[in-house]
Amino acid sequence: MVKQKTIKTEISLTGVGLHTGKEVKMTFKPAPVNNGFTFVRVDLEGQPIIEADANYVVNTQRGTNLEKLGVKIQTPEHVLAALIGCDLDNVIIELNASELPIMDGSSKYFVEALEKAGFEEQNAKRNVYVVKEVISFTDEASGSEILVMPSDHYCVTAMVDFGTKILGTQNANMKSIADFKTEISESRTFSFLHELESLLENGLIKGGDLNNAIVYVDKEISASTMENLKVAFGKDEITVKPNGILDNLTLHYPNEAARHKLLDVVGDLALIGTRIQGKVIANKPGHFVNTQFAKKMAKIIKIEQRNYVPVYDLHQEPLMDIHKIMAVLPHRPPFLLIDRIIEMSETHVVGMKNVTMNENFFVGHFPEAPVMPGVLIVEAMAQTGGILVLSTVPDPENYLTYFMKIDNVKFKHKVLPGDTLIFKCDLITPIRRGICHMQANAYANGKLVAEAELMAQIAKKQ
Repeated sequence: MVKQKTIKTEISLTGVGLHTGKEVKMTFKPAPVNNGFTFVRVDLEGQPIIEADANYVVNTQRGTNLEKLGVKIQTPEHVLAALIGCDLDNVIIELNASELPIMDGSSKYFVEALEKAGFEEQNAKRNVYVVKEVISFTDEASGSEILVMPSDHYCVTAMVDFGTKILGTQNANMKSIADFKTEISESRTFSFLHELESLLENGLIKGGDLNNAIVYVDKEISASTMENLKVAFGKDEITVKPNGILDNLTLHYPNEAARHKLLDVVGDLALIGTRIQGKVIANKPGHFVNTQFAKKMAKIIKIEQRNYVPVYDLHQEPLMDIHKIMAVLPHRPPFLLIDRIIEMSETHVVGMKNVTMNENFFVGHFPEAPVMPGVLIVEAMAQTGGILVLSTVPDPENYLTYFMKIDNVKFKHKVLPGDTLIFKCDLITPIRRGICHMQANAYANGKLVAEAELMAQIAKKQ
């Protein structure tokens, strides 16, 4: 089981936004389990939170831009790529402006800061979506395409073709996330001269200089353009190197442009909100196709998670039979509502109940059309969870379990005589002081029939 990770301590960086030119302070902070990556605008009233979620993408011109309830986050992709590249799951990013700092145009300084803060495992399983078939998205207008296919780990290939003599076709590969720091993180953002002229005319890239963006010269530079560039970049002289880029920069790799496009793919796909186990192939990627693919993946994952039913071999010898269950739980028939415990770990437990027409509650609960009462399904889930929490004490027979809270209860399908109920309880937070907070699901006939958030406490018998 791969556990979730966050950083050990907070750490701050200061830089300027590429397009706004505004100085911004950014602080990485540790986050609780299942938090994901969240941005906090500390400069705004109420310090609103914007989750790194593909559904909040509103614009992909010159970067990925998020907006939630009127609050904006601009160009988060290089930071998100660093977070994924450092194999993190839960981090809070505080900002005192809308745009994240561009630094040198890569993820290098973010990776360095995160490593300095240190990493720590958390007591929760990482949620990973295992790709089982090819999923793709194509932008017909640009011919860009991204697909993901089954693989035993996460890897990315980016293929770019800019149709210019100066850059041409390039490919880049990241064989595993462990290669991100050394192979991808230092790759800087880039622009073509013809794009640069348009951006300057429209008042963008106010924070740009020759140290945070590679400029490929794909056309003759007129005297007026050269003067505008000198003013924009605050330089007395600007020249073009033999390899076709403006001076003051040396390429880290011959295919740095393709590597940066791969970096952008990693950052944009972080907006899916779930780790991917699969091989991503991106042909002519860009922020639009990246984020559209992220939206498609997020929707597929949400549907599959909603319909997911775990499968267990009910013919195997159980972890606990009814005798072992009664040695732990104080309940007795007719109120003992589980027959077996199938499996258990530090963070989850799975139980089972065969529902028969002989159940006492069918005598009065719709005897002509017997349906198992929903409250008893919740009770059965709680008894299953009780096995987990009582397993943390050496003498469970001396303890009782009491409900503290029941939230978000939903009943989706009827449970009838002849059904086999499977109960799965997963800890939402670690057990502390005998208090257990868990997500409980009940399944029957290949469907989710009930779910609830349960909080219970064990107390020693008086």
